[in-house]
Order: sequence, then structure tokens, then C-alpha cells
Amino acid sequence: MDATAYVLAAYCLAIAAASMLGGWIPSAVRMTHTRTQVAMSLAAGLVAGVALYHLLPHGFVLLEEPEAINVATWWTMAGLIGMVLLLRVFSFHQHDFSASSHDRRDAGNGSLSWLGIAVGMGLHSIIEGLALGASVQAARVHGLEAGLLGGGVFLAIFLHKPLDALSITGTMRAARFSARARLKVNLCFALLCPVGAVLAYWSVGSLGAAQDAVLGRALAFSAGAFLCISLSDLLPEIHFHSHDRGKLAVAFLVGIALAYALVLVESSAMHHR
Repeated sequence: MDATAYVLAAYCLAIAAASMLGGWIPSAVRMTHTRTQVAMSLAAGLVAGVALYHLLPHGFVLLEEPEAINVATWWTMAGLIGMVLLLRVFSFHQHDFSASSHDRRDAGNGSLSWLGIAVGMGLHSIIEGLALGASVQAARVHGLEAGLLGGGVFLAIFLHKPLDALSITGTMRAARFSARARLKVNLCFALLCPVGAVLAYWSVGSLGAAQDAVLGRALAFSAGAFLCISLSDLLPEIHFHSHDRGKLAVAFLVGIALAYALVLVESSAMHHR
């Protein structure tokens, strides 16, 4: 295996661990409402930044065809529409399980409410995994060391994944599921993103001459999906709250700045090759 395969393996292990940690939080830590909202704001900014600074530009570069900009735009729109439909069907944008937020919810939403969240989050997680695998494969195509092209995508998923797992196990806990049942579901969920990443990495890598065209479309599609995650999944929950606007705005901008900083690191690495 080359270096990028090992980097992808490290990314997958870290993401799985972050997901397990997020699912464990409701059983062990009393999350405050403000801390949860700040974490969501930071993740929203980072995910949006990764979509526009990383995924879309690299997807466009890989599309070496006359109508590359139109192709990239259409695939970005397809990713955005696909994620919007996923959100609408499964209604799984529910990340805040702090005590104050839980008090405002009806805990008896039905013992099967967690299932819709789990299915939606599972598909959402697979899409993120595909984006990660495609990004790292693109790094290999460009010859970047240490998978720098996938670094921003990894970080966005890594910071967002605990919130996803928290949604599932938090809902299951409210529905009075046992700790063992929550652990099993959380473990399965934690493995979905790595599985998607590995599948994308190896399948795209076996396409030969068509690899760049497929990668370009996959990255553009992922950009649309990431934009939707940021703007339709994370940010609306934050806007429901009139308090801590300053903190949340700063956290959002910090997330965007972090995504751009990763672009500068990546550009510097390419310049010194």
C-alpha cells in the first residue's frame, strides 16, 4: 500500500473513535446547551469551508473537459438536492441533547423515532465516507504526501461525527433503550463512514483512465452534500436561539478560517514539491 492508504486508515480509525465518543457522551457527560451550540457552529463553518475551499475546486480541476465548470456545478447541485431530500425524508437534524434542550422536548417521541434518525444518519455517514475516500484518492492522483487533500474533509467529518452519534444515542436513551443496545447501534454507526471511505478509495482507484472524471464528479457531488449539511442541518438549529449570538457567530467564522488555513497548508506543500 502507498502512503495515502495508510493515511486513510488513520483517518478512518480516528473518525470511528470520535463517533463512539459522541455516542457515549449522553451516558457519561452532562453537556451544556451553550457548549453544544458552539460545537455545532464551529462544525458548520468548517464543513461549509471544506465544501467551497477544498472539494469543489479540486473537483473542477480534475474535470479536464470543455464544460468542466458546468459539470462541476450540476454535480454540486445534485449533491445538495440529494442531501436535502435525505434530510426531509428522515428528519434527523437533531444534535442538541443537553439537559435544557431535553427538557423542552417530548421524550416520548415514540420508541421507533431513533430508527429514522439512525437510518438518515447512516446514509449521511456513508456519503461523508465516500467524500473522504474520494478526496484521499485525489491526493494520491496528485502525488500529495500524507493525503493533504483529504485533510480538510477528514477534519470536518471528525468534528461533526460526535454530534451525529449523539443524535442517535440521545434519542435511544430518551426512548429508554438499554446501554448495551445503544452501544451496539453506536458501534455499527461508527463503522459506516470508514466503510464508505474504503469503498470509494479502492473503487475509484481501479477505474484507470476514467478515474479523474469520476473523481471530479464525486468531489463536486460531495461539495453539494457538505454545503447542505452545513446550511440545512447544522445552522438552522443554531438560528432558533437568540442568545449567545456573538459566540456562535465567532465559532462559525473560526470554522471557516480553519478550512481556509488547511488550503494554505495544502498549497504550500504542493508549491514545495
